[in-house]
Amino acid sequence: MAGVKLLGFWASPFGYRVIWTLKLKGINYEYIEEYLRNKSQLLLHHNPVHKKIPVLLHGDKAVAESLNPLLPTDAYERAIARFWINFGESKGATFFQLFKSAAGEEQEKAIKETVEILKIIEEQSLGDKKFFGGEAIGLVDIAFGWLAYWFEGTEEAVGIKLLNSTTFPRLHAWIQNFKQVPVIKENLPDRQKLMAHLKRFRESLIQ
Repeated sequence: MAGVKLLGFWASPFGYRVIWTLKLKGINYEYIEEYLRNKSQLLLHHNPVHKKIPVLLHGDKAVAESLNPLLPTDAYERAIARFWINFGESKGATFFQLFKSAAGEEQEKAIKETVEILKIIEEQSLGDKKFFGGEAIGLVDIAFGWLAYWFEGTEEAVGIKLLNSTTFPRLHAWIQNFKQVPVIKENLPDRQKLMAHLKRFRESLIQ
């Protein structure tokens, strides 16, 4: 069987989604760190249009990340899972707007919109379940996994606190449960290093 390689960047939550999935599926892979200011020929060859990470390679071919084994077996539940994954993807711009917002009217608007999204996720997607799919971690948990680590970094970088045990108790509990899953707990970037990176990145956006 041809080897599996993952081209990623240490601070990217998108890269960690692939790492978590591969680990949960028991797939061995080689991780190759990319330097975004000096992208490798391997990355440019396999993703010539967008030139973005992560890129998953099977042998010498770039492949669409196959996450089907983490989707529910029931057809209706699979459809619901895909809906929430797409919902989260569609709201990425709002969270990024919050990350790069400066104090004032722009930030207040971003905070309001972010809180509304978190409320929808907690009340309509997570509900009273331990994980989004029930008692075991699944694809929707992986898709929202960045909330468990990177969103806290965003809050700290911006100087706000939106998600805690009082404002969003069920999401907060999910975060604690998610981070205790061994595959997740053992595969997270260094906290101090990540915060330094996020603060530098944010400063470059608001100058």
